[in-house]
Amino acid sequence: MNVSPDRPTLRVGLVSPRPLPVSLVEHARELVAAVADDVALATTSRGGWFAVAVTASLRAGGGDTGAVGRRLRTELVGPATALGVDVAVTTGSLAQDGPGLLVMDVDSTLITAEVIELLAEHAGTRTEVAAVTERAMRGEIDFANSLRERVATLAGLDVAVLADVRAAVELTPGARELVEAVHAAGGRVGVVSGGFVEVVEPLRAGLGIDHAVANALEVRDGRLTGRTLGPVVDRAAKEAHLRRWAAADGVPLERVVAVGDGANDLDMLGAAGLGVAFRAKPVVQEEADAAVTFPRLDAVWGLLGR
Repeated sequence: MNVSPDRPTLRVGLVSPRPLPVSLVEHARELVAAVADDVALATTSRGGWFAVAVTASLRAGGGDTGAVGRRLRTELVGPATALGVDVAVTTGSLAQDGPGLLVMDVDSTLITAEVIELLAEHAGTRTEVAAVTERAMRGEIDFANSLRERVATLAGLDVAVLADVRAAVELTPGARELVEAVHAAGGRVGVVSGGFVEVVEPLRAGLGIDHAVANALEVRDGRLTGRTLGPVVDRAAKEAHLRRWAAADGVPLERVVAVGDGANDLDMLGAAGLGVAFRAKPVVQEEADAAVTFPRLDAVWGLLGR
């Protein structure tokens, strides 16, 4: 990429599970060329998805860099969505240097399932728990209260079921590849979960994730009590941990990317330089900076034009 070192970088990432329409790529190039110079196209496809990055140097005097990026995405998202293509526009240090920190939700993001529902299967309460989870992820009820309500149905379960649940957990396709890509580029990775440390910690260790936080289940006499220990990792806590990790790693928020699927992820998505809704509920997709709408987590890398 031959962008000017003394002008802000702009990067458009177009990603789809199918080959990208040439007309859309050309449309993106024309829109970028209207506000920037040194426009370059690069194919960034990987196994499981197709992608093109459009990079350029924003023109001096072209206005606020972030505003230019938001306007460009607004112009692109309509035709891209109609063609089944996901799009993100990044500017400044995130576009130039890539993410210094990636923070992800766990349930239905890093992994394919909701752990509370896997546990509830053993308690015979999965149907009612899944209904409460759905309402919480849509933002219809308070997350902390919904967690207490769902965990209460687990009271009396033998702690041995946790091993069964851990064995049943599956990584989302592309999860390992995304973590490896961020690390290879010199970035750090964190996961913050409204789920449970009993499952999150083995995931952290297995993937080499740098930061992790989740709720803890209370156990007495070898059985779950139906309660959690300590403060609930809710919407506000997720944002707080993102900010704390960024500060500890010396990463400006502009170079933080956050990924999640539920309403309890909205605060951390808003705090990050790029908030990505992953196969998300409508309220999340509407408010996030970008979205991945198909089941490949590493497509986030394609949205970054990498």
